[in-house]
Amino acid sequence: MKVYTRTGDKGETSLFSRQRVTKDNIRVEAYGTVDEANAAIGLARALLGNRPWAERLQAIQRQLVGVNADLATAGEPMRGAWLTTDRDVAALEGLIDELERVRIPQPHFVTPGDCPAGAALDLARTMVRRAERCVVRLRKAEAIAETTLVYLNRLSDLLFVMARCVEQEELIALITRRVQSILGGDSMTARDSILEKAKRAIDAAESKAAEIGVPMVIAIVDQGGNLVAQHRMDGALLASISIALDKAYTATALKMTTEQAAALAQPGQMLYGINTTDGGRMVVFGGGLPIVADGVVVGGLGVSGGSVEDDIRVANAGLAAWR
Repeated sequence: MKVYTRTGDKGETSLFSRQRVTKDNIRVEAYGTVDEANAAIGLARALLGNRPWAERLQAIQRQLVGVNADLATAGEPMRGAWLTTDRDVAALEGLIDELERVRIPQPHFVTPGDCPAGAALDLARTMVRRAERCVVRLRKAEAIAETTLVYLNRLSDLLFVMARCVEQEELIALITRRVQSILGGDSMTARDSILEKAKRAIDAAESKAAEIGVPMVIAIVDQGGNLVAQHRMDGALLASISIALDKAYTATALKMTTEQAAALAQPGQMLYGINTTDGGRMVVFGGGLPIVADGVVVGGLGVSGGSVEDDIRVANAGLAAWR
């Protein structure tokens, strides 16, 4: 069947109920406007991708085909009942109530366009409003299914609330990304990146420790002082397990090397006695280094097992591999 039929060349078209009417007929205007809204909803669905909203919009699009069939039927319904029912209206109301429970109220007029999907939903909403006005005019001249008018009214409300919720999600995601960026990253990807770097640093430190013939423990913590990875070489002292971890913690907490902290912890210096604070976790001898990225301390590396000089050499080898 060809797309063009030539039956509309004189400005007329056929209703679903077989009557021929001009294309500027208010009934044609009504279902044509609903068709526009359906296309705008499709745009919003495409912009939403795989999010759950998209699936719900697709169900609404299918229902709008029934709305248009009702609007394109003059007189009694073709199959004894209208396709748009009270149950469909109730479904929209239920979805509106669900979204309203998570929507943050806005005490001002909305300017559409904060995100692409939200803008498309607002575009669809205004088209549904226009369709509703068309149906009101149609009802003054001809009989229609009253449920159709109610459905369009609820649909415009739903699209408004959904647009706000989509924008709300986008804003939360944006703020989350910015906070994670400021804090050095706390997403799973960021953790994986830190872990991979920690593994490389530990491997390099272990190689240096093997080179100088001293079994050691190497520990790496994140920005909050939490353990990311720790490795104990065969033969390393058991005491070095906690010492290496505390050196990494100290370097992170003080944002300086434990060698620098040792100098400042001497009698008369500004950090004197700090080794007695924080549950005794502060270590004030060399072997702990802060890990700095873009001027921000993102973690710490601690080494224990040899002399202070040996620990510092091995720690520096590990830090070099991190970069």
